[in-house]
Amino acid sequence: KQGDLLMASTYLTRTFGTDNSGVYKWTYSFWIKRAALGTSQDITTAAVDGNNVGVIRFNSTDVFEIYDYQSAYKLRKVTNRVFRDTSAWYHIVISNDNSVSSPVLGLYINGVQETSFSTDTNYTQNQATIFNKNIGNKIGSNYNAGSSFFNGSMSHFHFIDGTAYDASAFGETDATTGEW
Repeated sequence: KQGDLLMASTYLTRTFGTDNSGVYKWTYSFWIKRAALGTSQDITTAAVDGNNVGVIRFNSTDVFEIYDYQSAYKLRKVTNRVFRDTSAWYHIVISNDNSVSSPVLGLYINGVQETSFSTDTNYTQNQATIFNKNIGNKIGSNYNAGSSFFNGSMSHFHFIDGTAYDASAFGETDATTGEW
């Protein structure tokens, strides 16, 4: 039907030209609007195979999840907060710097840092991450490119390798309206 922009079976693929797994800082920033609830929807994945995969997604219980699994979870964060507003745009920033002695991955949604997680496993110092290796990266699908498609809209999708930015590098809260 006209005006319906559901892209539930399309995705983008990119393989980085250089393996920067020794670079411990990176940032994702993107705007996203969900069109379906109650189903696992991968926003982006980076994978060698099923035992070496990084996933950023809304899971089937409508919480936000990011994980880096390399034969075991190196990083895993699952929010307590659910995201069920299909009319809202969410600006998501994921900021990683595990070059420091106590790494903490920062997750910002609409400019506010998430601090409440049901699962909260962080990288260790100088741990290689899967997200910046020269492997297959998909936007809008899982690493198999056959399921968990993102059903909704995306805009301004950025991956910055080598720098950990917080949300203020990408936007600001309007002083009058209080909107991000």
